[in-house]
Amino acid sequence: AIDQLKKIGKQLDVPVFASTTDMKPLKICQDALLAAREQGCDTLLLDTAGRLHLDEELMAELKSIKKGINPSEILLVADAMTGQDAVNIAGSFDKALDLDGVVLTKMDGDARGGAALSIKAVTGKPLKFIGVGEKSTALEPFHPDRMASRILGMGDTLSFIEKAQEAIDQEEAKKLEKKLRKNSFTLEDFKNQMHCVRKMGSIKDILGMLPGINKKQLKGLNISDREFVRIEAIINSMTPEERRSYTIIKGSRKKRIAKGSGTSVQEVSKLLKSYSQSMKMIKKFNKGGMKSLKNMLPF
Repeated sequence: AIDQLKKIGKQLDVPVFASTTDMKPLKICQDALLAAREQGCDTLLLDTAGRLHLDEELMAELKSIKKGINPSEILLVADAMTGQDAVNIAGSFDKALDLDGVVLTKMDGDARGGAALSIKAVTGKPLKFIGVGEKSTALEPFHPDRMASRILGMGDTLSFIEKAQEAIDQEEAKKLEKKLRKNSFTLEDFKNQMHCVRKMGSIKDILGMLPGINKKQLKGLNISDREFVRIEAIINSMTPEERRSYTIIKGSRKKRIAKGSGTSVQEVSKLLKSYSQSMKMIKKFNKGGMKSLKNMLPF
């Protein structure tokens, strides 16, 4: 667990207090608090070991930490997939420690809303954050109205916009707009935009935020984030000239690109065809404005 925390801390660029495993938990917390002050940190997270609410010895350990450290906030991290048991756990921990809030993980699973509603009803404490994936970026502030909207299949447009704003640089967006208007959007630009989309999360998570997409529909979609990796590998195997002018990519070039990216000539051709069709649509839109856009829409 210590090595795990060190690795996560390195990824997030935050200091991690390392302790020897034979130290008492309260002593570790006290030393960590002292180290945080010495380093000028304004926030200290104490990540205690997982435990069952039925284990009296470990619960007493938490009480001693609370008394010895006097933390400004105590949050329970619970697993939404445990269903009703998560509610019982939250009730027991709240009784023992007087929680300030709850963090509910695995909210991207099947048990999405039930545990959240029940925990709030039983403890009366707010659900502050939810985990919707395995990456550090998949921890979100909890918004009741947005969660209700997702459960009802109405999407979560606000979260989608917030993620887009975090992932996309405004200056780069303006440059991209100019390139699209001038029909000079290259495969290199396409690759850069894929990077921005991937920062927002998995494709299924992004689609789940859009109105009209419910969970059953998402399960039926055969979407893999590996597709991004495959496309990026193909573009990376191209020369700068090929990325700027895809029309020069013929038979021998396709074979070289396929070999360099670990894909097939058919996959390279498919990407070029999709890109070509997209460019034709962009040119049509630039030429005809809203009228041409209306003609392209399927309704």
